[in-house]
Amino acid sequence: MSLFSRKARGQPTVYRAWADEPVLRGRPTSMRADGYDAATLLITFILLSLGALMVYSASISLADSPRYDTTHYHFLLRHAVSIAVGLAAAYAVCRIPMRVWYKLAPWLMGAAVLLLVLVLLPGVGKSVNGSRRWIDLGIFNLQVTEFAKFAILLGAAAFTVKRQDYMHSFSRGLAPMALVMCFVAGLISLQPDLGAIMVTVVVAMGVLFLGGLNLRIFVVVLIAVVLVVALMIYDSPWRLQRVMAYLDPWSSEYALDKAYQLSHSLIAFGRGEFFGVGLGASVEKLHYLPEAHTDFILAVIGEELGFAGVTFVLICYYFLVRRAFAIGRQAIKLDRVFSGLVAEGVGIWIGIQVVINAGVATGLLPTKGLTLPLMSYGGSSLLFTLAAIGLMLRVDRENRVLMRGGKV
Repeated sequence: MSLFSRKARGQPTVYRAWADEPVLRGRPTSMRADGYDAATLLITFILLSLGALMVYSASISLADSPRYDTTHYHFLLRHAVSIAVGLAAAYAVCRIPMRVWYKLAPWLMGAAVLLLVLVLLPGVGKSVNGSRRWIDLGIFNLQVTEFAKFAILLGAAAFTVKRQDYMHSFSRGLAPMALVMCFVAGLISLQPDLGAIMVTVVVAMGVLFLGGLNLRIFVVVLIAVVLVVALMIYDSPWRLQRVMAYLDPWSSEYALDKAYQLSHSLIAFGRGEFFGVGLGASVEKLHYLPEAHTDFILAVIGEELGFAGVTFVLICYYFLVRRAFAIGRQAIKLDRVFSGLVAEGVGIWIGIQVVINAGVATGLLPTKGLTLPLMSYGGSSLLFTLAAIGLMLRVDRENRVLMRGGKV
C-alpha cells in the first residue's frame, strides 16, 4: 500500500500543500476531547521519577567536594527545575499541530546550523573540559547539539515527504539532505562531539530509510559513515587511545587514565550483582566514578539496584520506543507520512542514545559522553527529549481524532 494512498478508511480525502495529512470529512471531533497516550505518559513518568531519585543518590556526595562546595540537594533541585521546564516544553510542543511543525522544519534546521556556528565563536560558546558545546543563556546553558537533534528529526521527515518520488535516486533524493548533514557533522566535529554526530546521523538516516530511501543507497551511505567515523578515530590520538583503553581497560597503561571511568563503571556493575547493594549505598559514586550523575548514571543504578534494576530501566525504554513506532505506523496508515516519520524518528533518537549510553557504561562500546534520556542530569538533554516526546503525543492525539472521523 502506498504511503500516499488517496483513501483512509474509505472516506474522501483532501490533501493540502504539504501533501501528507488528509482532512477527513465527517463529524468534527474536538482535540480537547481526546486524552494523551496513557502508556507513553506512564513510562515517561517512571523514567523521570527514577531518574530524579538516582540523580540525587549519585550526586549527594558531590557536596563534599571543593569543586562544587554546595548543599546535598543542589543537583536534585536543579534537576527538578529542568524536569519542570521540559514538561512545560513538551506540553507546548504537543499543543502545536503537526502541519505547523511541517512548515517550521526548514526554519528549525536553519536555526540549528546557525547555533552550531555561533557556539564555535569565542565569547559566545562556553568551553568545558576542552569542548565548546554550550551557549550561556543566563538562566541555563544550552547544549546546541540537543536542539540540533530535534531540528534534524523534523527536517529529515519533512525532506522525505517532499522528495518521496525521488528516494530511489541519490542525486535527487538523498544528496541534498546528505550535504546538509555533512555540514552539520562538520560543525559538530569542531566542538568536538563524536557521540552527537553519531546520534544525529542515525536519526536522519533512519527517518530517510523508513520514508522509502533505496536500500542500496542506504547501505552504501552506512558503509561510508562507518569509514568516516573510523578515520576520525584513527586521525585523533586521544580518540584512538579511548578505543585502545576500551579494548583493555584493566591494563596498567589505561586503568588510571583513559579507562578510569570505564573501569570504575564496571566495578560498580560488578558490586551490584543481581539485586544491588541497596539504594544510596553505592561506593563508586563517592568521588571514584566521574560524572556518576550524568553520563554514567546507569552504573550507579547497576550498583545500587543491581541487574534487576538495570533490566527494569531497559524494559521501560523498550516499551517507550515500541510505542513511538506504533504511533508512527498508525499515522502512516492514515496517510499522515510526515507525522508518522516524526514519531518513528523519536523512537530512533531515544533508542540509539540508550544503546550508546548503556553500551559505554557496560564496556560494550568505547567511552563517549552521551546522557541516558530522561534520567541523566542535564537541562538541555531533558528539555529536548521531553519536547520530542511531546511531538509523539501530538501525533497520537491527531491519529485518534482522525480515527473518530474528525479533522485536525
